[in-house]
Order: sequence, then C-alpha cells, then structure tokens
Amino acid sequence: MSDINLTALSLAELKKLEKDVGKAIANFEERQKAEARAEAEAVAKKFGFVLGDLVETSAAKKKTVPEAKYRHPENPLLTWRGRGRKPGWISEGLAAGKKLEDFAI
Repeated sequence: MSDINLTALSLAELKKLEKDVGKAIANFEERQKAEARAEAEAVAKKFGFVLGDLVETSAAKKKTVPEAKYRHPENPLLTWRGRGRKPGWISEGLAAGKKLEDFAI
C-alpha cells in the first residue's frame, strides 16, 4: 500500500480521493457478493437444487393484508379488518346499542 501525504493534498484532491475510495469499497463489496453467490449456487447445484429454491425471496415474505370483516351499514366503502383502533362508525354503532356482529360482512 502506498503512503499518501494527506496534509499535502488540496481540498479538491481530498474529496476526489474520498470519492474514489468509496467507489473502490463498493466495487470490492460487489465482487465479494458475486463470489459468495457463485459459491452458494455451486453448493446448491451439488445437492441438485437451484439457489433460488433454497432462499426465500422478498416476494415470498410479502405480507398478506387480511380481508375486511366489518362494513358500514349505509356506506359499503367503509370497512374495518377488526385490527387496531375501532373506526368512529363502529364506536358510534356500539354506543347506539348495536353489536359488533351487526357490522359483520
């Protein structure tokens, strides 16, 4: 590794050096990832698999949104999944003597 006299460099030269070092680090990390991916694919292939079959992707982890369980009796566009804070129209209906089952879909 070469010794660089940082105190002799101008601000512009220091910023360029910083930018170049950042790129070098990113390129190094990408090469390491590619090498690790190639090794992992080789091991998966050795056992008769494709790496994608063994690793969960973000699409596989995607959360499913539960369906609405309750609907406003007069405005069917207003729904509630039964999670979190009760919407005002549910609270008002319960205060008026209705039961939660009265709003069930």
